[in-house]
Amino acid sequence: MDRFSGQKSAVHYLHPPIDPFDQRMLDVGDGHKVYLEQSGNPQGVPVVVLHGGPGGGCSPAMRRYFDPRYYRIILFDQRGCGRSRPHASVENNTTWHLVADIELIRETLEIDEWFVFGGSWGATLALIYAQSHPEAVKGLILRGVFLATQSELDWFYGGGAGKFWPETWARFADLIPAEEQDDYIAAYHKRLFGPDLQVQTKYAKAWAEWENALASVYSNGYGGDSPGEYARAFARLENHYFRHGAFLEEDGQILRDLPKIAHIPGVIVQGRYDMICPPEAAWKLARGWPNADLRMIRNAGHALSEPGISAELVRAMDQIAEEGGLD
Repeated sequence: MDRFSGQKSAVHYLHPPIDPFDQRMLDVGDGHKVYLEQSGNPQGVPVVVLHGGPGGGCSPAMRRYFDPRYYRIILFDQRGCGRSRPHASVENNTTWHLVADIELIRETLEIDEWFVFGGSWGATLALIYAQSHPEAVKGLILRGVFLATQSELDWFYGGGAGKFWPETWARFADLIPAEEQDDYIAAYHKRLFGPDLQVQTKYAKAWAEWENALASVYSNGYGGDSPGEYARAFARLENHYFRHGAFLEEDGQILRDLPKIAHIPGVIVQGRYDMICPPEAAWKLARGWPNADLRMIRNAGHALSEPGISAELVRAMDQIAEEGGLD
């Protein structure tokens, strides 16, 4: 029971812990090797999990959103983060490299069609992958929708969310001199990619703390002190992607290309009080996607670990298993 919210923790809703039956490093080219694992039923319905960030990495808890009797669960760390190498590298690291990596994983594992499960940046990547390879996607399960638009970046890095969390925003913003505060992404980029590792780590921890502090609706305004190695990968990769507009052709590309996935069924699980990715994006996505089922979760923020969000995601995957089984 969560002592602040009075409700059960997310762990209560998850399937029991499991270990992978397959772990490997996959050479995806361009000097990158990505960590890849499989768990659950080797003959089951394939589902690939796309973690957030960019730069967040996957965790053992992510296996637990799926009934291991029915699903063949595929997790991997995207380029530059988690157990993938080189660590915190932005070289040859764009959205389109990641889309190609996902396809390489599918082909390597000899999978014809799979479900794609992703949250936050993972939802962004899931949508872009599906729009690029609709024939490979059986269904999309998305959480905390981020459409990689400038307005969303302005909200989170331009002071919008800071109006709700002024003391937390001040810790992030005050590290930047006044003359650079018109563009926090550029200002942090200068320091995250400078020559001094100590400076990189200081600003990486501040970047991660700002986001982590706003992830839960039950937050006290502090995001904790992330380990330096994790923070560097997380902050450098996010900043790199956001500085380049997620490497999309135009602002609003995901909504523009919705007709490409109109036939694919999708479930969208969105926290009503998501401060990182406000619900408007999920609503716009569902409005333009005839096969989408938007499930707005009251009293929930952004994090995968929000109890209501975890409960709904497990319910959605169990429902898919019940309806489709191993067919």
